Amino acid sequence: MTSPRPAAETAGQAARPEPEEAGRAGASGGAGGGPADGGPSAGGRIGTGPGRLLLSLYAVFTVAALSRSIVQLSTKYHEAPLAYVLSGVAGVVYAVITVALWRGGDAARRVALVSCSAELVGVVTVGVLTVVDSSAFPDATVWSDFGIGYVFLPVALPVAGLLWLRRSARQGAEAAPARRTGTGGA
Repeated sequence: MTSPRPAAETAGQAARPEPEEAGRAGASGGAGGGPADGGPSAGGRIGTGPGRLLLSLYAVFTVAALSRSIVQLSTKYHEAPLAYVLSGVAGVVYAVITVALWRGGDAARRVALVSCSAELVGVVTVGVLTVVDSSAFPDATVWSDFGIGYVFLPVALPVAGLLWLRRSARQGAEAAPARRTGTGGA
């Protein structure tokens, strides 16, 4: 329900939505932000609440893993190439998850689910290999020994991420009928 604007006001500001319309347009302010295109207002919001903490942690891990990998690859690649490349892979996975959590929406949720699952498989695989055959990794990776060098956060983060994505998807599915009928408090 919007009230008509005076002609002088609408001449220069016709494209600006009313506050209640802006809330329906999604967090991105319109283009690319609605439920139809998988924008932030589609489903539950994955970058809010506990998702914001995950987003922050993944952003820090992105910087840490990529920085570590870049330094190791550029200064001592010949010592443990597999370990250093795996740290780089971890950093890229963290970056993808960070962007997906930041972006939100159904498409980003799917990307985050696949990435968190791949991260968990990587952490467990590298963790087991470093415990069973430590000679395969002459130097530590981000995922070595299940992330012991990072206080086991590399193994905890994907589990927390998968749980949060599942919970927020459920919340989004419960809120969707209310949004369609206009009876929700959104």
